[in-house]
Amino acid sequence: MGLGGGVLRSIHIGELPLEAGGALPSVTMAFECWGTLNEAGDNAVLIQHALTGSTHVSRGDSEEDGWWEGLVGPGEVIDTDKFFVVCANMLGGCYGTTGPSSVAADGRPYGSRFPFVTIRDSVEAEARLADRLGISSWYAVIGGSMGGARALEWAASHPDRVRRCAVVASCAASTAEQIAFAQAQVLAIRQDPNFAGGDYYDGAPPTLGLGLARRIAHITYRSEEEMGGRFGRDAQDGATISHGRLEAPGDSRYKVESYLDHQAHKLVGRFDANSYIAITEALMSHDVARGRGTLEEALAETAGVEFVVAAVNSDRLYFPAQSEELAAALPGQVPVARIDSPIGHDGFLTEVAAVGGLLKESFFRD
Repeated sequence: MGLGGGVLRSIHIGELPLEAGGALPSVTMAFECWGTLNEAGDNAVLIQHALTGSTHVSRGDSEEDGWWEGLVGPGEVIDTDKFFVVCANMLGGCYGTTGPSSVAADGRPYGSRFPFVTIRDSVEAEARLADRLGISSWYAVIGGSMGGARALEWAASHPDRVRRCAVVASCAASTAEQIAFAQAQVLAIRQDPNFAGGDYYDGAPPTLGLGLARRIAHITYRSEEEMGGRFGRDAQDGATISHGRLEAPGDSRYKVESYLDHQAHKLVGRFDANSYIAITEALMSHDVARGRGTLEEALAETAGVEFVVAAVNSDRLYFPAQSEELAAALPGQVPVARIDSPIGHDGFLTEVAAVGGLLKESFFRD
């Protein structure tokens, strides 16, 4: 099946039962794909996006570079002349998959009525998508950060449909600290006066809260070394730090403040606040061992899956030790590869060549 590349598409997958109970009565999955699915339906690669990521991994036939540009495409490490590559928008998202901003059966956006969904729910929705596309098993499932959580959940939930799994800058379960950072972000949005309990679609959106959530998150995505080296204590535009900071907030800023403002502004322009909450709550719930015994017992079923586990050495959100813990619990001897980057957690996105090198050495050898 040849579907072009880099163009957003969607498929209706019907009613979806949810792990926490109840169901979403009608779910649409949005995705992009590159390459051609072979007759056996087994040359497909699933790439999982991070928290606020989109389906647009690679430029393809579009005019916009993807977030892993240079990794996917004709002649690239994940060669679309050989593989059929899929990236789906997560359940609860705002890039085409059913989420809080989607219109419910009564003609109004779900808003506050959108149910709690988990990483496992999104994987089940993706499994339905794979069925509709005719994919019998994934040659590989690959993801970083929240995408790594989804990739791992795929291997645990459907080990018969995953032959290879790459978990990059992620872990087996969200930790107390990760949940704490996430709670601060969720509350920043919920306490925005425009949030309106989640039913703000007929009025002003909670942009201030969403921007603050992004600032909190972005601090965890970058290392102290990277921010110190880029910004230090310097003031923006050579200004002098003065009493003007109190008289006119936004004036007399440090460079790092301006940087965080910029990151917040970018996200507010492209993301829905309710989706940010829904997906963040899903990530907070991430625990591949939930209902499956110990971590080792939960992962025992993945014995037939080939794994790559990788950590960014400067990551202060998903510490390398958490990758070590995951690798130790997997069947067999799974080493932890290191991505050498001063960036911090975002190194899984910025160090495309390093990620590509790891995949080329393992799953995509010539």
